[in-house]
Amino acid sequence: MDVVLIHPTIPWNTGNIGRSCVSTDTHLHLVAPLGFELSDTQLKRAGLDYWPHLTYTVHDSLEKFLQAFPDRPKFLFSRFAEKLYWDVSYPTDAMLIFGSETDGLPDDFKARFSESLYRIPTPGKVRSLNLSTSVGIVLFEALRQQPR
Repeated sequence: MDVVLIHPTIPWNTGNIGRSCVSTDTHLHLVAPLGFELSDTQLKRAGLDYWPHLTYTVHDSLEKFLQAFPDRPKFLFSRFAEKLYWDVSYPTDAMLIFGSETDGLPDDFKARFSESLYRIPTPGKVRSLNLSTSVGIVLFEALRQQPR
């Protein structure tokens, strides 16, 4: 199981997601461009002292990321999707893919993988959830489904 962040912009979100990845033994992929430096103090503060234990890869572009993992099952998450994240069975090699905090996933990428697009329902009066909250919700649902 891997978490993929496409063009993340807020360092403390990525730091918090990194901490969740360490706690679940999940690999984190960051797809450039990033809105911060990996040496950013806020990134490290949000990840606490867990950041050195994180396994992560930075990819130069979305296409290079896709070329590196052509056969892995991909699950994309967007507030504009029709299908709900709990209505899917996640395989152990799933790649859980999230867009940036401000722009979400690129439109052409969503169109390319439209059959694999899911959302977290938000019936309240907010447009969307925080990125690190969204990753946590989906990641723990995907892990819950795995054999113990």
